[in-house]
Amino acid sequence: MNKTIKIVLVDDEILFRKGISFLLGRETNIEIIFEASNGDELISFLHNNKNNHPDIIIMDLKMPVINGVEATKIIHKEFPKLKIIALTSYDSKSFVANMIAVGAVSYLIKNATPKELLATINGVAAKGFYYTDYVMKIIQECAVSPNKISKSRFDEEHLTNREKEVLLLLCKQYNSNEIAEKLFISSRTVEGHRNNLLLKTECKNIAGLVVYAIQNEIVTLGDLLE
Repeated sequence: MNKTIKIVLVDDEILFRKGISFLLGRETNIEIIFEASNGDELISFLHNNKNNHPDIIIMDLKMPVINGVEATKIIHKEFPKLKIIALTSYDSKSFVANMIAVGAVSYLIKNATPKELLATINGVAAKGFYYTDYVMKIIQECAVSPNKISKSRFDEEHLTNREKEVLLLLCKQYNSNEIAEKLFISSRTVEGHRNNLLLKTECKNIAGLVVYAIQNEIVTLGDLLE
């Protein structure tokens, strides 16, 4: 039985938010545990309900009091395990790059289909992030990673060959079990390599690790298409 995905919706457009809530509420593996109209309400909820945190936060960008960008910065720092999907009307490269840089694990435009929204939520729940080809290209083109380290400071040889193999498959959005099958190793071994990668790159989560790999040219878009 699949684990229920707990979600918080954050959007000041009440009609839109209620529509998303109704749509997601029909899914048997999704539970909406809270709705907020701005980042301040969201952060207050997280501080006051530490035993009932969501798995995923679906976040609008333009909101009063505390907007989505600032709220994402705060949450990424205070609650780094929480996964944030940006759901917004803005699709410019600068907005995408900024949200990924401050910690969003996925970026979705509001004219996306319900199928795309559900695929994004389930992808993030299963793998820790969900980046489309468009977002991957922006990550490559723009300096979006706070963990970017120049070649003079970072020696790629600090990563073992096995770690590089795991990193490539993570970037291809495979989960631990799928990676284990492809490399003929155990899931526990995959988790060990993943934890080593996080420590060596000083990234907080898998999404940051993927951004790091692309930004530092350890993995290229060409690699992802093979």
